Amino acid sequence: MRKQHQATMDKERGSYCSLIEPSEGLYKEKGSKFIALAFPVSREEEITPILEQVRKQYHDARHHCYAWRLGAEGEPYRINDDGEPSGSAGKPIHGQMLSMGMSDILVIVVRYFGGTKLGVGGLVNAYRGATRDALEKANPLPKAVRARFGFHFPYPKMNEVMRFLRENKLETEYTDFRLECRITAHCSLDKAESIEVAARNFYGVEWERMEDKVYSLK
Repeated sequence: MRKQHQATMDKERGSYCSLIEPSEGLYKEKGSKFIALAFPVSREEEITPILEQVRKQYHDARHHCYAWRLGAEGEPYRINDDGEPSGSAGKPIHGQMLSMGMSDILVIVVRYFGGTKLGVGGLVNAYRGATRDALEKANPLPKAVRARFGFHFPYPKMNEVMRFLRENKLETEYTDFRLECRITAHCSLDKAESIEVAARNFYGVEWERMEDKVYSLK
């Protein structure tokens, strides 16, 4: 699954992967069991209820360590070691998300202590390994920040506008084909500048560059 995540990242600037549905991974070391629970999220407000639910479900676990990140740039993000040595849990969870091109995601790793201390290095490997297992088993949801354009034109210009959209590989988001027609369409960030140049020479059609937006690509 990791190659699929990375391929999505390489395909388009501003792209990344989230998850279609929650996923679970497991790592065992010297009697300790690390259960990784990965969740798709899109807003900070979604995170606390999930954390509370997991803590309640796994109330007998020693630690509930986690990391989350949002958006194409991975901002904001948080990491939490929940009593493990500093940098041994939340950081490797977050690092695995980064290496696999994942965002809009929360990963909680629940640890059941097996009686043998693993040391910082062993904990880093365990939390990273559990996270990797969950993400490699996941069904990825490719996403990308895309440039948006609005077009306003009289009905007789319809064929020209539609041809312009096709030639420039703009994907239609919204249409209103009454006497004064409106179309909102989007494209990859890499193509935005060339479309702006082409649109300036489009006589009889009003256009505007709108706010960029994240789209699911699946």
